[in-house]
Amino acid sequence: MKLLAFETATEACSVALYLDGEVRERFEVAPRRHAELALPWADALLAEAGVARAQLDAVAVGRGPGAFTGVRLAIALAQGIALGLDRPVVPVSTLAVLAAGAPADGPARILAAIDARMGEVYAGAFLRGSDGVAALDAERVLPPESVVLAEDAVGDWQGVGTGFAAAQGALAQRMAGALAPIDATALPRAADLARLAAAAYARGGAVAPERVEPAYLRDNVALTLAEQQALRAAR
Repeated sequence: MKLLAFETATEACSVALYLDGEVRERFEVAPRRHAELALPWADALLAEAGVARAQLDAVAVGRGPGAFTGVRLAIALAQGIALGLDRPVVPVSTLAVLAAGAPADGPARILAAIDARMGEVYAGAFLRGSDGVAALDAERVLPPESVVLAEDAVGDWQGVGTGFAAAQGALAQRMAGALAPIDATALPRAADLARLAAAAYARGGAVAPERVEPAYLRDNVALTLAEQQALRAAR
């Protein structure tokens, strides 16, 4: 199977090429440069592997949650390439991608959290299995103090993502006794997205390009400056 993957929902920009189990990736923490880097990286990966776009079976995309412009860019790139090739798209949660990159020697249950700004985090709980990670609850955007784990889960979880560093590390401080370890610098990578997408494709998880929906989680993804200030003042 040949699959091209785009993950640009955070400050990290990454593109990966999945070739029958082998994964090649370009990754860089490059705020505001995603649009400049993503497509040239994709073309470079294909050229280096000697693979034409027409040989791709599908295109994978990190559907969010994350930065509005980054999520929108990745979906636009995936849809554009897939439509041009008449191929399906495999959308994958960016939080699931983040969880999939958690240390393999850590607990199987993973709390993934991304800094959502405005005093909030995007959070989701996952269980690692033989073919990736499975969601244990609904993904949400909420203040760090509202994130909770089941009482019987203490000591059996690990945490990953910039959400643990948000708001002066509020989430990491709250979860210090429940999560071990916590990596507050972890960012989602297209290599992990590609592996999850390949497994999802095998299960029939691909969709037509026009059916891909972003996961913004916030009802209003384009708050005005005044609205953002009012929201911060209310917290």
